[in-house]
Amino acid sequence: MKERKPKQIFVQGAIQPSFIADSIQKHSTRHDIGGHSIFLGQVRADKINDKQVAAIEYTTYEEMALEKMHEIREAIFSKYDLTCLHVYHSLGKVAAGEICLFVFTSSQHRKSAIDACTELVEHIKYELPVWGKELFEDESYQWKENK
Repeated sequence: MKERKPKQIFVQGAIQPSFIADSIQKHSTRHDIGGHSIFLGQVRADKINDKQVAAIEYTTYEEMALEKMHEIREAIFSKYDLTCLHVYHSLGKVAAGEICLFVFTSSQHRKSAIDACTELVEHIKYELPVWGKELFEDESYQWKENK
């Protein structure tokens, strides 16, 4: 396996649908891929203690988070027979209904792509040091707990 370097995964604000579509389109030239699996995380307008979530503001210590993401990527690549693995996570304010996480795995066969994507999302959710501040419509906030 070739040595991989940490990749930039963070984007400011919401992940745009056109970016997702372009990412998918770029893989059409790859003739060794038989299956893709995609996870899109979207900000929910949860109601918490009678307050409506309007957005989430994501923050991180980027250097530490990129190093952790590199460790997660390497573990997933060593466990599954993947052709590609892409992760994009929002920083800054993302409104309810917008995409904040885009995970895209590809393989010769669908099972590897699907299983890797599922496991990757779990590692990101519980291990990646990214914090979300839930911003309510009344301009109050609380720090989000990953469940």
